[in-house]
Amino acid sequence: MSNSSDLPADAFREAGDAVYQALLSRVGEGSPQPRLEPTRRVLDLLGDPQTAYPIIHITGTNGKTSTSRIAESILRAYGLRTGVLTSPHLVRLNERIMIDGQPISDEALAENWADIMPYIGMVDAELAEAGEETLTFFEALTVLAYASFADAPVDVAVIEVGMGGEWDSTNVADGQVAVFTPIALDHTARLGNTIAEIARTKSGIIKPAASVVSAAQTPEARTELERAVELTEATLATEGDGFALISSQVAVGGQLISVRGLAGTYSDVFLPLYGTHQAQNAAVAIAAVESFLGGGSQPLSDELVIEGLGGATSPGRLQLVGIEPSVFVDAAHNPHGAAALAAALGTYFNFEEIAFVIGVLADKDSSGIASALAPIPGAFFVTQSQSDRSIAADELADTIASQVGDERVYRFDDLVGAADAARTWASESPKRAVVITGSITVVGEALALSEAGEWMTP
Repeated sequence: MSNSSDLPADAFREAGDAVYQALLSRVGEGSPQPRLEPTRRVLDLLGDPQTAYPIIHITGTNGKTSTSRIAESILRAYGLRTGVLTSPHLVRLNERIMIDGQPISDEALAENWADIMPYIGMVDAELAEAGEETLTFFEALTVLAYASFADAPVDVAVIEVGMGGEWDSTNVADGQVAVFTPIALDHTARLGNTIAEIARTKSGIIKPAASVVSAAQTPEARTELERAVELTEATLATEGDGFALISSQVAVGGQLISVRGLAGTYSDVFLPLYGTHQAQNAAVAIAAVESFLGGGSQPLSDELVIEGLGGATSPGRLQLVGIEPSVFVDAAHNPHGAAALAAALGTYFNFEEIAFVIGVLADKDSSGIASALAPIPGAFFVTQSQSDRSIAADELADTIASQVGDERVYRFDDLVGAADAARTWASESPKRAVVITGSITVVGEALALSEAGEWMTP
């Protein structure tokens, strides 16, 4: 890493923000290039930092980030220095590159970026000369993360796939454990129109002789994973067969879960996250850590599982950000995620009506999201985020109204107006609450407003 100068903290923050702006100047994450060679070429010039530490590689449709964070928390309880790459961020880019449980510092982010930029520039020039697109946002971010983890250095990195698997830029690294959260329809324009096609693309992260851990999957997805496992001579442990969530009970601030792992059983462990889907994510994370630490043959320490799960966080996933009335944010951005949100609201809380503040991106199934939330009594305060990929509020409102009825839908040009109106509506009864959802960009803006103390401060 370059030598740092004695700069004030706000200067480092500006330097960190400048890294994000530099990444934004590249082709965005919504248009990934189905290729690996440019990322591999930069990393080769850097001396292959992604080989400096073992990797747990995680893909799937929903639950990737939560599973990554839970697994990391257990690994950190074991005293390992960890790195985590997740996407997207909610408020600041630094959230994506976590080192030892904390977002990378602005200083380290800026200095690592300065170190890799000459090599990115060399490959950009090669690509331009060949008439190809220069490195994209996510390709450059992947290089930055792998270099940052080597610089830290970390003992293990938990890497979340950006999109798909086979041609995702993170796949230039070899994960000794490949993890699959539930696979459903999403990003169909990029990954395929069937679950089988999507699973085939995601199975590309399985490397020769790897340990594969999978959540319960549809028969179509499981067939694809089994095919890939056979071709790579890997081993497969699937939820329901190799390991299982035994039980989940509502508890104050989360739930008590019992998990039968690959090698041990962990009973009545507190998980400070809401929803059975989070309990299932925890079961997958436990099996992944068992595979990593002992090849799936040695039980984990009960004490360290308790510590790891107890310290797990999943920002933006049914996260309480305001009281009087209660305000939650949840990054459900597809029908599968919305269904999990609906189930958690019914199981873990006793609200009679919900004010959904909702904004959705244009490449998402807004009708399916609305359909999943429609049975919950309440109202929909429809808006849009500042992202240029957002569905216009009026268009989204029409879609939601077709699912829930015009009388339940209110339209707003921006998030602040929608959230203020939703909070006013919810304040009329102690049995009402507000849930801001529909896209990660909406949740990110809500968190930024909350942290700024503009509204919703607990």
